[in-house]
Amino acid sequence: MVRMMSGPATVRSRVAPAGLLLVVAAGAWVWMVSRWGGMPAIPGTMGLGLATFLAAWTLMMVAMMLPATAPVAALYARTINVHRTSRMAVFTVGYLLVWAAAGLPAYALAAGLGRAARLPPAAAAAVAAALFAVSGIYQLTPLKDRCLARCRSPVGLMLRYASYPRASRDLRAGAHHGAYCLGCCWSLMLLLAAFGVMNLWAMLVLAAVITAEKLAPLGRLVGRAVAIASIVLAVAVFWVPALAPGLTGGQMTGM
Repeated sequence: MVRMMSGPATVRSRVAPAGLLLVVAAGAWVWMVSRWGGMPAIPGTMGLGLATFLAAWTLMMVAMMLPATAPVAALYARTINVHRTSRMAVFTVGYLLVWAAAGLPAYALAAGLGRAARLPPAAAAAVAAALFAVSGIYQLTPLKDRCLARCRSPVGLMLRYASYPRASRDLRAGAHHGAYCLGCCWSLMLLLAAFGVMNLWAMLVLAAVITAEKLAPLGRLVGRAVAIASIVLAVAVFWVPALAPGLTGGQMTGM
């Protein structure tokens, strides 16, 4: 069962894992700003090979996803009595492995969008509209709500993780929670593809949306607002192609 502690030890068990993840995420943001800051949104994979793209993608997920995951990590840490730091590292690795694996279809999508960007403007706008529409519609589905509910209220998951075999518990728990996060947020990554995979402004805004969806009291309403905005963009991009610089090469800069 999940063990709940009290007093100063509880405060430390909550703060330490969350604080470490926030520090790691901040380091990832600093690296990306220094590496990609000031660059325009370039369609496609930006000339990166698969291995380099996956490394950059995983670092992006560290920056964008770990802040919203920190409270869940803190809750999971409260179920660990010994070797907390090393076991939380394994939990985080399991979580990030899911998002690293998602980089494979992301690379294929980015490569396809790079080719789509060379289509006539009307066709490129239609592809962008499809991305916006799919993202917006998914935001309104029961599956999105289910995944978001698990991310917002993970206490039930903690009980499930306690039943995992000890040898693989932390890795499986991290991967399981990562799968729910992927189910919750993959549609927002479609928006990132439309705005430009390495568009730092888009990354910053979407990271704020992800954090608000999962942690803010009105997080569900944030998701609904994003859905409406995405559907509006699906229509508006035909008149303003620069709304999708990841396909049109618009002059929205990365930072």
